[in-house]
Amino acid sequence: RKKEKAEDLGVKIADSPAALVSENEIVFMNLFDSNAVKTIITCQGGLLDGDCKGKVIVDTTTNHFEAVEYFHDLLRAHGAYYIEAPVLGSVAPAATGGLVVLVSGVQSAYDKARPYLEKIGKDIFYLEKASLATKMKLINNLALGSFMAAIAEALVFGEEAGMDKAQVLDILSAGAGNSAVLNAKKEKLLTEDFSTHFKASLLYKDLHYLQDLAWTLKRPLFTGSAMKELYGMTFSRNMEDEDFSAVYKVLKEL
Repeated sequence: RKKEKAEDLGVKIADSPAALVSENEIVFMNLFDSNAVKTIITCQGGLLDGDCKGKVIVDTTTNHFEAVEYFHDLLRAHGAYYIEAPVLGSVAPAATGGLVVLVSGVQSAYDKARPYLEKIGKDIFYLEKASLATKMKLINNLALGSFMAAIAEALVFGEEAGMDKAQVLDILSAGAGNSAVLNAKKEKLLTEDFSTHFKASLLYKDLHYLQDLAWTLKRPLFTGSAMKELYGMTFSRNMEDEDFSAVYKVLKEL
């Protein structure tokens, strides 16, 4: 949302979202939350102020499931197509085109966007119905957050019991802890370098959205609710902008 963030990319920079959509058939968004997405769409100089008729707006943000319904309707009313396309994965797979992409939206718009989605994703799942892709992303992050917290807590217990950290991680990798999450975060846990790939604050936000989904489904949310409060503890420790694997530090302090 700030021009200075794009200055070192060596690309043409539009003066506003309106100017961007007026000059391009497809626009991608990747923002913090649904409030940010709404701002880009509706603010003065936002997408709706531009020539958006017939354009495809691809949103890779992890949104609130109710917000995407609104975005679909709002852009449709202005003659544009909204594609919700939240991704599974963070910095490393994004850099190599290895993300998993979940997609909901009109088939024709998806077909138009797919060649670009294939540049960032190795696996693409088309769920079609509005909000399904977003709901599935939140469900995925229930597993993501739970795996990370369980691995972190197991590591803390191993250390407290008198074992070397590296040895505990090796044993978890060879045993029940073996997972894509541990493989991705093993080095961070070992070195305690929690420079962000996926912020703890983002996972906290996603788990809050998931609680709202559980409420609409009238289902209890056991592990997700506990995990949300655990990641919420990063705020009081000024760790919310660190990688979500920093939950290890929260548990170690306890």
